[in-house]
Amino acid sequence: MPFEAFQNSVADRVRDLNQQYRHHAAIPVLTHALNDPLIGRVAMVSSFGAESVVLLHMISLIDRTTPIVFIDTEMLFPETLAYQTQVAETLGLTDVRRITASTDAIKAGDPFSRLHLADTSACCDLRKAQPLQNALGDFDAWITGRKRFQAGTRQALNLFENEDDIRIKINPLAHWRREDLQEYIINNRLPQHPLVAQGYPSIGCSPTTCTSKVAKGDDPRAGRWSGSEKTECGIHFGRNGATRATEGNEL
Repeated sequence: MPFEAFQNSVADRVRDLNQQYRHHAAIPVLTHALNDPLIGRVAMVSSFGAESVVLLHMISLIDRTTPIVFIDTEMLFPETLAYQTQVAETLGLTDVRRITASTDAIKAGDPFSRLHLADTSACCDLRKAQPLQNALGDFDAWITGRKRFQAGTRQALNLFENEDDIRIKINPLAHWRREDLQEYIINNRLPQHPLVAQGYPSIGCSPTTCTSKVAKGDDPRAGRWSGSEKTECGIHFGRNGATRATEGNEL
């Protein structure tokens, strides 16, 4: 369904969805999102990181043909690339779309693959945010794996968000705790990212400026952009550069 066909604005639909599903669990929220014509065409965006298998498993139970957008920054750990293939095959996901920045964009913005050493935010924008926005052009909504416990910028996260009045962002696991994720993985016998056992509870790109090991007892996201104030890669920023987590936080 083209965006122009919706009678209500994105903001109105997000408000109504949050009111309707405020007490619903993740799978009912996902089932609704994938079948409601008022939400439109939906894709899931997955990093195939430490906790991604939970949401991917839920998607496989509802509709294995759901488009899964996988952003390959071409700086990922080899273990992540192997894990992506393993999980997709194990769960029977039939439409995993690997996206990258264009060759021209890389030549212009990071020809020597060293941009992350000078400006991690610019690198994330080039290799993640811009390719994702291009990939989402055909969709009216997208599913994320964000949770409130992950960062201070996510503490007011709602199940549904308004992304710049363009599309709906769906966060089925917004209210989950870290313990809930681990219990789900164990109970469903799902494959764990191999780097988790090596001390990487949150996994991004392979350079140490982006992902490093975390000492036992430290915040799991302490290894992301360690030593800097950066806490987000940028794909969840609005046009003004602010995160969208608090928008419409009437619940």
